[in-house]
Amino acid sequence: MEEITIKDIARICKVGVSTVSRAINNHPDINPETKKMIMDTIQKYGYIPNNSARNLKRTDGKCVAVLVKGITNPFFADAIQIMEDEIKKKKYSMVIRHVEFNEDEVDVALELVKEKRLAGIIFLGGYFSHSEEKLHKLRIPFILSTVGCAPDGMHHDNYSSLSVDDEKEGYRMTDFLIRQGHEKIAILAAQPNDASIGRMRLNGYRKALKDHGIKPDEELIRHMRPEIKSYSMESGYVLTRELLDSGKEFTAIFALSDTMAVGACRAIVEAGKRVPEDYSVAGFDGIELCSYYNPTLTTIRQPIQHIAEASVKLLFDILAGRSGHQHKVFAGELLEQESTAKR
Repeated sequence: MEEITIKDIARICKVGVSTVSRAINNHPDINPETKKMIMDTIQKYGYIPNNSARNLKRTDGKCVAVLVKGITNPFFADAIQIMEDEIKKKKYSMVIRHVEFNEDEVDVALELVKEKRLAGIIFLGGYFSHSEEKLHKLRIPFILSTVGCAPDGMHHDNYSSLSVDDEKEGYRMTDFLIRQGHEKIAILAAQPNDASIGRMRLNGYRKALKDHGIKPDEELIRHMRPEIKSYSMESGYVLTRELLDSGKEFTAIFALSDTMAVGACRAIVEAGKRVPEDYSVAGFDGIELCSYYNPTLTTIRQPIQHIAEASVKLLFDILAGRSGHQHKVFAGELLEQESTAKR
């Protein structure tokens, strides 16, 4: 399907191009009904206005966009810095765009492609499951870095991916806690409708319990609240306070990010309990904070430097014709520290 233009919108609506322009730019000199018809048509056909035509000449294709889901997580801050350094070495500039939890990252990418002459895109974080037809509209190479992917979501020759196996690593941490003698393990999980890495890590948790003959207790699965930033210290703190106040018995907490694990530890201490003497706490990501927090945090450390560097290298290899699309799975490392103990 060819890319739709402002002239197409004008023809469909049977108005002039200038009228479409006035509707897009919220100009007062336009009939409200006409404006609504135009905006409905724009939405229906997926037209993205080009509001930055001057950027096309200025960037001249020497720009890479990094779209980030979960930008508040320090883990991604490290990845962004590494990617920016590597992209600069190639004499390219980098554009960062934060993608909200409920936003479609491909829609955001399509808008960026309209605004800037991008050489390629790196999607950082989140989950990826889009139709082949929609992805074809991007028309430039893209890399999924630390992104969960639906196994049947796309043909593998259309994109590249570099990440850990989130389900496998979620399984590994839960298995570790069980082997430490814990059976009543709470998990601080993503929102119930989440289809991202949070769901994959939760699937790993459920599978490990099942393999050890432990029936998952739904009351020990605490989901993030939509009004609180995902994977934040506040989220970990609030969910753990709720868990403690409920009186539900448990001996360990598996938080789906290190920042949530820090919040969980704070809630436990405020309740007059100790980590790990009363409750073991484990996280996920392996950010620097883990080794400086008291107690130091047991976690799954992702090799973020390797993933970030490899993501940029692969993108430029594809742009230069040195490589086709590839899919790489990196092994996480279970870092056993002071926040967990045998039961």
